[in-house]
Formats: sequence, C-alpha cells, structure tokens
Amino acid sequence: SQLPDWFAAQSATAPLVLDVREPGELRTASLRPDGFELVAIPMNEVPARLAELDPDRPVACLCHHGARSQRVAMFLEHHGFGQVANIAGGID
Repeated sequence: SQLPDWFAAQSATAPLVLDVREPGELRTASLRPDGFELVAIPMNEVPARLAELDPDRPVACLCHHGARSQRVAMFLEHHGFGQVANIAGGID
C-alpha cells in the first residue's frame, strides 16, 4: 500500500520493479508498468545477473507472496544497492 509513495519519493529516474518469480508464475499473473520499469529475473539467477542492475537506481522487488523478494532485496542491499524495497504480500 505504500509503494506509490515510495515511488514518488525516489529520484528523477523511474524506479525499477524487479520481478523475481519463475517464468511459469509470470504467465499466471502479470503487471503492467506504470511509472516504473519492469524487469523479470528469477530469484536464483539474480546473483549471476547482478551486473544487469544499476545499484544507484531505486529497486522494488516483487514475487508471489513477498518472501523471495524480501531475500532478493536483502541480497541487493548487501551488494551496495542503496534504494531497495520489498513489495510485501507480492503479486498475490
């Protein structure tokens, strides 16, 4: 419920929503970017693909219920990402 406020508080760069669900989950439920960029990288691929993400850009992590995205958000923070949020409750 606080995501729109978090987006509004970020810098001039459009925030990134990092969807860490598996490809099959993406086919079940999706979202349409509106005021943010959407990138899908399954959780287990994030470490190998970390260079694809900008640590200076605001990133909100999303999964089905919020547990995997919380783990990815913590991983990103540990690797120097300064503006990270978890979308609690996920897409469900």
